[in-house]
Amino acid sequence: MSLPDFIYRRPKTLAEALAILADDADARALAGGQTLLPALKQRLARPSQLVDLQDIPDLRGVTVGADAVTIGAMTPHHVTATDPAVGRAIPALAHLAGGIAHPQVRHRGTMGGSIANNDPAADYPAALVGLGATVQTTRRRIAADDFFTGLFLTALEPGELVLSIRFPRPRRAGYHKFPSLASGYVTTGAFVSEGPAGIRVAVNGAGPCVFRQADAEARLTRDFTPAALTGFAQPTEGLNSDLHAHARYRAQLVAVAIARALDMALAQPVPEPETLP
Repeated sequence: MSLPDFIYRRPKTLAEALAILADDADARALAGGQTLLPALKQRLARPSQLVDLQDIPDLRGVTVGADAVTIGAMTPHHVTATDPAVGRAIPALAHLAGGIAHPQVRHRGTMGGSIANNDPAADYPAALVGLGATVQTTRRRIAADDFFTGLFLTALEPGELVLSIRFPRPRRAGYHKFPSLASGYVTTGAFVSEGPAGIRVAVNGAGPCVFRQADAEARLTRDFTPAALTGFAQPTEGLNSDLHAHARYRAQLVAVAIARALDMALAQPVPEPETLP
């Protein structure tokens, strides 16, 4: 199927990209294209211009510090998954990135594009909320808890672009997902971390938008062991029911995903502060 007509733009600087988007309300930014291009083929999107961001070096790269890992919005999943410094600093984040879709998508898809799209079955929202990340945009900093606002909705305003994502380094963290066998998208997943902001548990795939599981957080705050989850049950209210899974099944998967993410976290050695680079 052919694409609808549009003007293709490939700016070399962030300022040039922002100017194009500011001048044309119907222009769309293009990151990895793993969602937007299929939408164009199906005529679900008809932008007047596509502003390809891949030639803007300021939007790429990984910086690992003693307290945080910062990843540029246009950094491909493959880089996050295989960068040795990311793997040492936040193993669960590298693990998550390495399990996204298949190699072709991991080499083209980007973190910024994924979170701006906010598909409920995407992986990265769980990492951002589960680690208490901060999204740096062209206008402001947005806490992950405030960034994802609903089904395919975020706090981004028209013309606002994601520049980078800053992840505080946790003491330990884990991620587990149950993917759809047909698509690889997340049917239900969970990200668990023990870090500077305490215990955080984020659930993705189960509802219209990633959410924090307050009951699991409270239990693990009292006792960060599998025993704390004994008797835990995810309410079905507000969960998705579709051809992939009923809400009742997803509720059961939430409990299992949290337990397995916790197992991954507990399997990691707890770093001593003086050993951090």
